Amino acid sequence: MDNFRLVFDLVMDKNGTENIFWIFYILNLVLSIIAYELGFAKKLPLLKNVFVYFLLLIGVFILTIFSTVMRMPSVESLIVINLVLAIYRTRLHFQRKAKKDNTSNE
Repeated sequence: MDNFRLVFDLVMDKNGTENIFWIFYILNLVLSIIAYELGFAKKLPLLKNVFVYFLLLIGVFILTIFSTVMRMPSVESLIVINLVLAIYRTRLHFQRKAKKDNTSNE
């Protein structure tokens, strides 16, 4: 399990243990927002959008506890999730563009 904590070890080497929880909270929050936007976000009214992000703030706090206290590779997992979702969205964009070009040529 120690081999999967690359980001945790890097942050520990650069910053030590001071403020490590908040560093990982920000990392988890940013990566979670990107994953949400890439894979799950829909157009919502402003109040519902604020509520979703508020719940995301709370959920990321719990995720950060797993990441720092229990030393689970949550940051690394979020990086992989974002890469997969970015590849999926890019491929979907090109498929839709190709489909649009095919229908306009007919």
